[in-house]
Amino acid sequence: MDKILLQIAAELSVRPAQINAAVELLDGGATVPFIARYRKEVTDGLDDSQLREIEARLAYLRELEDRRAAVLKSIEEQGKLTPELRAAILAAPTKQELEDLYLPYKQKRRTKGMIAREAGLEPLADKLFADPGLDPMAEAAAFINADAGFADAFAVLDGVRDLLSERWAEDAVLIGKLREWLWEEGLFKSKLMDGKDENNPDVAKFRDYFDYDEPIKTVPSHRALAVFRGRTQEILDAKLALDEEVVAGQPGLAEGRIARHLGWTMGTRPGDALIRKTISWTWKVKLSMSLERDLFARLREDAEAVAIKVFAENLRDLLLAAPAGKRVVMGLDPGIRTGVKVAVVSDTGRVLDTCAVFPHEPRKDWEGALHTLGRLCATHGVNLIAIGNGTASRETDKLAGDLIKRIQQLAPGTQIDKVVVSEAGASIYSASEFASKELPDLDVTLRGAVSIARRLQDPLAELVKIDPKSIGVGQYQHDVNQSAMAKTLDAVVEDCVNSVGVDLNTASAPLLSRVSGLSSTVAASIVRWRDANGAFKSRKQLLDVAGLGPKTFEQSAGFLRIRDGENPLDFSGVHPETYPVVERILKAVNKPAAEVMGKSDVIRALKPEAFADEKFGAITVKDILAELEKPGRDPRPDFKVARFNEGVDDIKDLVEGMVLEGTVSNVAQFGAFVDLGVHQDGLVHVSQLSNKFVTDAREVVKTGDIVKVRVLEVDLARKRISLTMKLDAPVQRGGAKADNSFRPAGRQERAGGGAARGGFAGARAPEPAAGGAMAAAFAKFKKQG
Repeated sequence: MDKILLQIAAELSVRPAQINAAVELLDGGATVPFIARYRKEVTDGLDDSQLREIEARLAYLRELEDRRAAVLKSIEEQGKLTPELRAAILAAPTKQELEDLYLPYKQKRRTKGMIAREAGLEPLADKLFADPGLDPMAEAAAFINADAGFADAFAVLDGVRDLLSERWAEDAVLIGKLREWLWEEGLFKSKLMDGKDENNPDVAKFRDYFDYDEPIKTVPSHRALAVFRGRTQEILDAKLALDEEVVAGQPGLAEGRIARHLGWTMGTRPGDALIRKTISWTWKVKLSMSLERDLFARLREDAEAVAIKVFAENLRDLLLAAPAGKRVVMGLDPGIRTGVKVAVVSDTGRVLDTCAVFPHEPRKDWEGALHTLGRLCATHGVNLIAIGNGTASRETDKLAGDLIKRIQQLAPGTQIDKVVVSEAGASIYSASEFASKELPDLDVTLRGAVSIARRLQDPLAELVKIDPKSIGVGQYQHDVNQSAMAKTLDAVVEDCVNSVGVDLNTASAPLLSRVSGLSSTVAASIVRWRDANGAFKSRKQLLDVAGLGPKTFEQSAGFLRIRDGENPLDFSGVHPETYPVVERILKAVNKPAAEVMGKSDVIRALKPEAFADEKFGAITVKDILAELEKPGRDPRPDFKVARFNEGVDDIKDLVEGMVLEGTVSNVAQFGAFVDLGVHQDGLVHVSQLSNKFVTDAREVVKTGDIVKVRVLEVDLARKRISLTMKLDAPVQRGGAKADNSFRPAGRQERAGGGAARGGFAGARAPEPAAGGAMAAAFAKFKKQG
């Protein structure tokens, strides 16, 4: 078996046969969601996270093998490939170690060491290093060559230094030893650059790093990225340092390690001073800066990997947040001078009405706004209000609160909920080509209100229309490798969409394009077919769509749902290829599909092994039975609304000891950010999440969770709020000094970045009745109109 597959199997602790099967499927064009869902039998149950890891490692190791072949070819063409070097290159486990071995053979510009070698100084260099008892000046006299640039003995010895230092600086073993030692022992240090005003707001954001050092191997992701950002903005100086006391004339720790590697010991021999000087030159001129770059690159790469992972996990939680479902929603996109943009959408997301009201400065038409909004509620039966969390969101939230109170005064018992949700990416969607096609008759400013309303109804269906990077739940997202982040986030969106499933007859083209096997071109073709021919009645009709062949059908059909179609199985996650298995099951119980689907007592009495065959084994049949038991099941949690405290609208309203309810807007390893409705997220440090020890905040909370917190400390000057979820712990004045160093500037760039404030988790809110008190309230609003 391919050594790459064996290596991946060893790394993931799974059988090589499983890796081989997964790789064959991936190479054959199968998607990760399809393999994870419908090829468990083939891979013996590898899940989507394992498959994503296999996919990533496979790409890396194949690139490594390609580079290995190129390096071997290059060195061989130079006539310098020895059996020992070939063995070392073939054994190199990483790209870094491979490049270390290739370094001496890379084509490079002419160096001082090369000039010395061309002038014939290599024999002298070897002689002086081999026997430090020789007098360097005396030996150098025989190699003076003015034409070659070595006019006296001093110049010759400088050439010897350059020649030896270049040779040692290209020693792959030495470089590897020093790199790992520096990773274990080095300090990552930063300080404020000279001449910078620490009271400048842009500079003050990095106050925690004006005099900072930490072992480089333990630097958390957020602190590493903060320092690198400060360095990029020319606010911070950053360097790699060693915890050592420098003594003039004595070799440092690094120089001592180089000497030991070379087998040289400092003495009083005539040549020792030259060798010591050359070792020092090797470290200070040749290796220290390059190794610092290597380790900073490693630190950045590790930090970016963590940041991307955090972004991906928060994005997953946001996309899989609880949908409000089929409720008529009024979306409010807050604004001051430009007014509050209003859009009412039906329970299927169709735009029913739009307008703008001006309750804030400069018009201050509060009563007129209430009247207009009340009339819209009465006309369209609104029972849920979504409020964007941008400028004037708290003021608009108060407007919605007054609206609900007025309705409830007119008809006690009326149930209308209001939820403040993220508007991150709404403006990008509004100006997008898709939005102009989807909502051609609406002004750009009103499209944002539509998006805000729809993302409360179904976060997944609406947020897939927006570039994941614009949703704003990332940690230093603009500082990380954009290509790697895009690839990871796209995989998250794909996994989320396919885990939920997509209604074939209502899904937008962007949503369909995220379905396994469907490209944006095919997704557009599906929508065109639907517009021309009406709703799909069966999955089989997908084969009538231009550009959708058998392979694409295989990859996508199981994730597409048809409500009230010709075959009830088309609404389930059962793949059409396994319909014959279902037919055997139905024959065995002597009932039609409609009388079996959703009937737990009938399905649980069946044995999966009884319906397995050579093509579909017991694992697949077990999944089929699970789908039949809960057809079209939605893995997302139920909808719940967070209740913000009245009178707490601004950070100035917070008091130490106050207990509040809020929504987790973002999660990092060091803690969770909670939106309290005061325009600034508070931080629950990882030490304040639970009475038990927690290493990663995601062990306790996830984005979208509704939590109760207590205020520990409020720093108005730096706009920092420290919170605790340990409500039974005694309050200590001053609170817990949380690691607040991760607080990028601005709402869009902050950790929460505007995640859904209203909450998409917990117990399902009761559906409002069609008539009764609510109908009476709406009727009164109509009469007032």
